[in-house]
Amino acid sequence: MEQERLHPEATGELSNLLYDLCLAAKIISRQVRRAGLTDILGEFGAINVQGEVQQKLDVFANETVRHSVEHTGRVCVVASEEDEQPIPVQVREDRRGGKYVLLYDPLDGSTNIGVNVSIGTIFSIHRRTSTKKGPGSLADCLQKGRAQVAAGYILYGSSTMLVYTTGQGVHGFTLDPTIGEFLLSHRIPTSARPMSARTTASTKVTGTSGRRGFSGSSARSRMATAGRSRRRTRATSARSSPISTAT
Repeated sequence: MEQERLHPEATGELSNLLYDLCLAAKIISRQVRRAGLTDILGEFGAINVQGEVQQKLDVFANETVRHSVEHTGRVCVVASEEDEQPIPVQVREDRRGGKYVLLYDPLDGSTNIGVNVSIGTIFSIHRRTSTKKGPGSLADCLQKGRAQVAAGYILYGSSTMLVYTTGQGVHGFTLDPTIGEFLLSHRIPTSARPMSARTTASTKVTGTSGRRGFSGSSARSRMATAGRSRRRTRATSARSSPISTAT
């Protein structure tokens, strides 16, 4: 709602589509937490388009996300890692189709399912580019990444989190199981400097003492130089200050 107020022309359809994904996340989270108690673990017996063996929870998550959005009138086509082809949302040719395109991986990290390690749903939302009437097409799915209107992921772990962006910072919501709602728990403003494990290793950081530290390669270089300097100092001292070996 806060993001909608920043765009007076917004219709609320994107917000509602995110609510649809939240509903799917709650259903998937429930099944993940019941894994081992219900017949949801193990292989499904099919191979997906990536050549990976589908897990039962893969198939359940895929159908859950698709069913949560396909009858709302907000999407014109959905494309999943588990399906060989995009699935157009059927609508009469003379009727207005959905405004958005949903691309998703219903359950990333399938091999973690049986060992109780975090898994998640990844999604990307685009505006349709084809005619406004009828179902969407493959062309609606094949858009550049910078054309996304929203993207994010849902993490199923010790807690269930939804993290997404619409280009105005990053917002993280944590599912409160006592009330069944996602509550805002994290926020990264647009002005924040992007960081990652890869970039952190090559940029200057602040040490625990409060002084500026150095990148890993720079620190190793300085330590090696200091070591050579100490060895040269000891060698020079030994030559200039003879020590009697008599006992």
